[in-house]
Amino acid sequence: MISGVKDYSLKTLMIINQLKIIEQKVIAHENAHKAAGGELTGPTHYQYKKGPDGRMYIVGGDVPIHIQKGRTPEETLKIAEKIRAAALAPMDPSPQDVKVAAMATMMEIQAKLEIYKEKSEENKNFLDIYA
Repeated sequence: MISGVKDYSLKTLMIINQLKIIEQKVIAHENAHKAAGGELTGPTHYQYKKGPDGRMYIVGGDVPIHIQKGRTPEETLKIAEKIRAAALAPMDPSPQDVKVAAMATMMEIQAKLEIYKEKSEENKNFLDIYA
């Protein structure tokens, strides 16, 4: 027996290994959200499960993304793009991630419409001056 390693059954070792893999994937997933979302993200929350070795393993998690409008349509557009990027940053986005990305896409469309409307008004006023 190796010093410090308990004599676990093969089944127990497989469960422990599976929990370690899940933990690594969850951490990578949530870190991808944090990296892409930056200041728009809140603290990471993890869910834990006790393994057969008595250790607590991370088996789930979430990173809140603060969905907010900007002061201008241009600022809202940038925020929406960052939210969508954060939501879709992991290699394996969850259904909730896809939902957040869809909401961000709607924000983007609305902001682009507002920008277009403002530019149309500016062009109309410009033409009125020269008409």
